[in-house]
Amino acid sequence: MIQKLRLYKTPLLFAILSIAFYISFAFDLERSDFIKLITLYAALFFTAYLLIEKFKLNFWLLAGFGIVFRLVSIAAIPNLSQDFYRFLWDGRLLMQGVSPYLFTPDSLAATNFTVGQSTQLIDEMGVLNATHFSNYPPINQLFFAVAALFAGKSILGSVIVLRVFIILADIGILYFGKKLLEKLNLPIKNIFWYFLNPFVIIEFTENLHFEGVMLFFFVWALYLLFKGKWFWAAVLIGISVSVKLIPFLFLPLFLKYFISKEFPTALNWTVLLKFYSIIGITVLITFLPFLSSEFVEHFSSTLALWFQDFEFNASIYYVIRWIGFQVVGWNLIETVGKILPILVFLFVLGLAFFSLPASESEEGKNKTPQHLITAMLFAVSFYFLLSTTVHPWYIATPLLLSVFTKYKFPIVWSFVVMLSYSAYGKDGFDENLWLVALEYIVVFGVAVWEIFLPKFKPARL
Repeated sequence: MIQKLRLYKTPLLFAILSIAFYISFAFDLERSDFIKLITLYAALFFTAYLLIEKFKLNFWLLAGFGIVFRLVSIAAIPNLSQDFYRFLWDGRLLMQGVSPYLFTPDSLAATNFTVGQSTQLIDEMGVLNATHFSNYPPINQLFFAVAALFAGKSILGSVIVLRVFIILADIGILYFGKKLLEKLNLPIKNIFWYFLNPFVIIEFTENLHFEGVMLFFFVWALYLLFKGKWFWAAVLIGISVSVKLIPFLFLPLFLKYFISKEFPTALNWTVLLKFYSIIGITVLITFLPFLSSEFVEHFSSTLALWFQDFEFNASIYYVIRWIGFQVVGWNLIETVGKILPILVFLFVLGLAFFSLPASESEEGKNKTPQHLITAMLFAVSFYFLLSTTVHPWYIATPLLLSVFTKYKFPIVWSFVVMLSYSAYGKDGFDENLWLVALEYIVVFGVAVWEIFLPKFKPARL
């Protein structure tokens, strides 16, 4: 009995330390204090690793840790991103019957139109948010509106409402992720590389990014799809798209899963077309209340900014940009930003048509779904590696997909991506390209090691 208590003493101490670190991160950290930020984050990542390794067979204890770590910041105002002020603005706008896709915050402010705490929201959201139309899809907007409904006069109250949704989504990911891992005959502890990852807790629970909500609907959809319930899977994928658009990237990859004779689950072209149609109809229904020519113009032009105007924490694009300056003397983002999405599309089509599933003799009978998820992991990773803008929270998608595969480079990426916060110094925005280079050298190095050097692969995390 004494030995058993000693066995648990040190890991539980690390859990207590983690709570203290999360409290410090949420309530006593400024984004410009990069040294403190990265030190706290490294400590949290280390303690998460220790907890997963020590309690990997105790699902409910690790689940409890993850929930507690999220709840300690329930009353904190996000400190690494000001995007949530735009969320609150959009939600309060909707509650007054005004579409956030038709007016920019600064243009409405100029007409003396107000929502609750208008001045503070516009000042805090920053010039970039205030001068552009909203690019958050309708289901995402629904959550903003609910926050306005229940706490439309309180910024902290609205934050808490949004935070509850995000925590519930993460718990849903834990639930369906566990079931999916069981179906794939993979270690259950893998899901905690998402659920206990400080990257997820900080970027979603603390800073209110909604990628986690999108991933909840998507993982739920995958679980239903692998159980043969393709109709409801399609509906959930459509809802997922209407939270964040990224699942659109994966649609071509379902082609082989549905029609290839190599897959025992294969159906036919008719079912595949129905599957795509249901996704499209679901997305259309969610967008229907906002549809107009102005909406299409504003929404598409705002999305184009991410490819042709904005630059942050990019990898291959920054190399191309440097070459462009050397050769022609100016930034080629407008041209390159049009070409890179085409390359991504061609790459995804290549995965859809030419990738081959692992043989049953090599991988076991449940590897067909795993092969589909692996293709998704490669697709989204390639997309981000070619993107002009990669905010830290974007990495959640490859991170979650990776727990259902044998590849772990996204876990490493979820650690080193926090180096990108070095750009937010006391003197304003100034991106440190040496740290960006370090981030991607590590990510590329681990990915190449895992993909191309199998006999030197690291042990399974």
